[in-house]
Amino acid sequence: MLSEPSAATVRATLPAVGEAIGEITERFYARPFAAHPELLRNLFNRGNQAAGTQRQALAGSIAAFATHLLDHPDRRPDALLSRIAHKHASLGVTREQYDVVHEHLFAAIAEVLGEAVTPEVAAAWDEVYWLMANALVAIEKRLCEESGGLRGLRPWEVVERVTETADVVTFRVRPVDDGTAVRGFRAGQYVSVGVTLPDGARQIRQYSLSGAPGESVRQFSVKRDGEVSRHLHARVREGDVLELSEPFGDLVLDGTAGRPLLLASAGIGVTPMVAMLAALAADGHSAPVTVVHGDRSPADHALRADHETCAAKLPDATVRFFYERDGEPGTRSGLVDLADVPVHPGTRAYLCGPLPFMRAVRGQLIEKGVAPADIHYEVFGPDLWLAAA
Repeated sequence: MLSEPSAATVRATLPAVGEAIGEITERFYARPFAAHPELLRNLFNRGNQAAGTQRQALAGSIAAFATHLLDHPDRRPDALLSRIAHKHASLGVTREQYDVVHEHLFAAIAEVLGEAVTPEVAAAWDEVYWLMANALVAIEKRLCEESGGLRGLRPWEVVERVTETADVVTFRVRPVDDGTAVRGFRAGQYVSVGVTLPDGARQIRQYSLSGAPGESVRQFSVKRDGEVSRHLHARVREGDVLELSEPFGDLVLDGTAGRPLLLASAGIGVTPMVAMLAALAADGHSAPVTVVHGDRSPADHALRADHETCAAKLPDATVRFFYERDGEPGTRSGLVDLADVPVHPGTRAYLCGPLPFMRAVRGQLIEKGVAPADIHYEVFGPDLWLAAA
């Protein structure tokens, strides 16, 4: 994929760029927000910017992409690209915005590395950037075409609001009557939800669809955590209108027919798992399914009734719930631990929850013989898996 001269230059400079990537991305984000303040108010997650997590995710993805180009010149890192492209498509990122990123990213590289950025170095890393950017643009275009050509967000009316726990609310929504039917989605996908906050900023967040695919309304569940989620909890009621994207996300049930599955979640990570269980039941999945969930207590376990009901519809399902406190008969105490959870040969696993939880579960699954390629995950917010590795 990389030309030979560029590959040699990137290989020689990758250690220096990798060492400085944190400072580069910090300076990068300051530049476009100064030139285009509407990006921070209306597109980028202000909370992630303040915490620095978006910078960590960008740094991790750039380093991972460049390393992959060098180590596997004949293969494209589609798993990495797909995860980013789905998020961009749900946000309505445009081709022109890649030009903005390029301008300010390379200015930041020059600021940090100074004279080390020779014309040859600049050209090599420019090639890396456009290989990644053009691949993302192509994937995002295909994703939007597959979603009916609908890009961006459109209005949906809240038809029901359900309190699940003290911190989790479910919203059921249908499109404001514009003649557009509710399109189907794949279990595990999410939608972007846009709101206008009291200070006038338009912020967007992603929430997994927690209802069954094929319903005439869409359903997503929100934990009260972050400014948009708190806004939804405090201000949105039946009859209000929200903006939603079409469904996106690559944590979906591919190639699962006849295979044993393990669905592991923690906290609000339960949402895509409930949708997956509903889809498996509707499809008549007969192979073993192991359901694992961890939470602070039974009272904090959102969608617990749906979790149990959907699993009970499967002919060969095993359910293991772990609670840190107030456990009940038949549940486990403490954090999720797969030590005595049987894992069938050939299992495909799906994980969703906090990063430490997923890293621990993934490690245990690999120890039990599950192939790394068969372990799939979803992260709420910036994907820090690579940055934390």
